[in-house]
Amino acid sequence: MLLALLLQAAVPASPAPAAPGQPPATFVVEPVGMAIAGFDADGDGRTSRAELDAGVRRSFAAVDSAQAGTIGYIAFADWAERWLGDRNALPSPFEVDGDGDNRITLAELQAAFARIFARLDVDKDGFVTRKELLTIRAMAGRMMGPPGKRKR
Repeated sequence: MLLALLLQAAVPASPAPAAPGQPPATFVVEPVGMAIAGFDADGDGRTSRAELDAGVRRSFAAVDSAQAGTIGYIAFADWAERWLGDRNALPSPFEVDGDGDNRITLAELQAAFARIFARLDVDKDGFVTRKELLTIRAMAGRMMGPPGKRKR
């Protein structure tokens, strides 16, 4: 009987259906946005350029274990998996490698993050907030579900 109760508690309850006629909405954040949010060192809910630079420096140092000052594309994939959540998340190593020498320096990674930071800092106040990182995708929920049963 105890096992049955535990199994029942482990099964999540079905979510309530969306109101008729109202499309489901989903908030989406880019993987690089999650990294930038994670670089918020003082916990105030916003990331400054100084926090960004320090976070990128820490994340680069964690992968550059030989302290060579550069990492190859495989090490960059390791970095992306750890800090962006997936080896194929953007920015790609080709985008970051500014001089095309198949090596990525801290300066190149910081330059790529500076460009992304500038794009995400919508109000141009020098901080990226959680709100600026979110994108609403109204149709995302409609496209989910098993193949062949998707609503159009």
